[in-house]
Amino acid sequence: MDLDELVFHPWSAQGPRTVPTFVAGSGSHVVDAHGRRYLDFSSQLVFSNLGHQHPRIVAAVKEQADRLCTLAPGYASDVRGEAARLIVEVAPKDLGHVLFTTGGTEAIEHAVRMARLHNGRPKVLAAYRSYHGSTTTSIHLTGDPRRWASDTGAAGVVHFFGPFLCRSAFGASTPEEECERALAHLEQVILLEGPSTISALVLEPVTGSSGVIVPPTGYLRGVRELCTRHGIVFIADEVLVGFGRTGAWFGVNHGGVAPDLLVFAKGVNSGYVPLGGVLVGDRIYETFTERPYPAGMTYSGHPLACAAAVGTIGAMQDEGTVAAAARLGTGMLGPGLAKLAANHPCIGDVRGIGGLWTLELVRDRQTKEPLVPVGATGEANAPMAAFAQACLGRGLLTLVLGNRIHVAPPLNVNDSDAATGLAILDDALAEADTFLA
Repeated sequence: MDLDELVFHPWSAQGPRTVPTFVAGSGSHVVDAHGRRYLDFSSQLVFSNLGHQHPRIVAAVKEQADRLCTLAPGYASDVRGEAARLIVEVAPKDLGHVLFTTGGTEAIEHAVRMARLHNGRPKVLAAYRSYHGSTTTSIHLTGDPRRWASDTGAAGVVHFFGPFLCRSAFGASTPEEECERALAHLEQVILLEGPSTISALVLEPVTGSSGVIVPPTGYLRGVRELCTRHGIVFIADEVLVGFGRTGAWFGVNHGGVAPDLLVFAKGVNSGYVPLGGVLVGDRIYETFTERPYPAGMTYSGHPLACAAAVGTIGAMQDEGTVAAAARLGTGMLGPGLAKLAANHPCIGDVRGIGGLWTLELVRDRQTKEPLVPVGATGEANAPMAAFAQACLGRGLLTLVLGNRIHVAPPLNVNDSDAATGLAILDDALAEADTFLA
């Protein structure tokens, strides 16, 4: 029996699968059960920021396992406190405390709960083209089609359009117009919904899996100002883009703003042991200095996960990972993907920053019709399936979502491996070109 058949797989039809079984990894590569090496150009689900089996992270987990494997969250823990200290030190200003969770979805749930308890308001704003998780509140907040099957419209969520010049909802023709019109639209939504009814606004500072959309200059600052003016808690969802992925410690750093709550996971410990959390701003922290926060988790601040975070952040600081991510974007991925777009008519747009990029595939560059429709399966998804299989056959792991190819290698990938990945993408995109009308 194939043991994989015993596993119920998320986001998948539970039929037979043809995927490699991976048993080892090193750096930017993983190894399957037959000994074949694959270049990981996706950092798994954009979380293995320091690659596989980084010796410093592995050593930190082993050392902690030898001392104390687990501890209930009600007790004080040296490694938990050290992880919190390191996270606070690199965080935006006035985010001085950490609620640890086991992942990003859970952290979103707690951030929204904190905001609602803080100001007593029911509604939460979130953008279309966003992804915030798959639990009850987080899937309602999600703005892209992944929410449709679970969206009951009953979680007090109101969606708005964020800036996206490639497919502008505002008829804009420049980044400046897109920014101005997107902020005007957001303000109108706030006023029509009633500012006194809106508890929080949840925003990815750089949209991640829903399109890799970098906001125009001034947008994050405009959102911060609107939230401040109307007493709305600004929650930055940095689960995917935090801890160096964009070439800064956090996505909000690019806009020079600080949120009231910041949600993180993934890159905080390179995904070696499940860990997420909420960085809590001073005003909201004070809400709970006398009254208890009415929630908790068995594995909050798990020692092994926190040890992995200590090892990861230390390695990032010593190895200059954040600066390396910025150089990866400007020196390798940005120029390399632009060359691919010039060679392949199926590429309708190239977007990205730092170590996070996407190729959007289209049938026609003028109409921008996606190469495959939303939610495509079977024959309708044949172009993307052919592309993915071509990559896998050439030893490259990619992240394909809808009509987009997300390019997000480990932030410490070397230039040779990055060039190899781009060359394989070039070959595999020829498969997608054959499906053009």
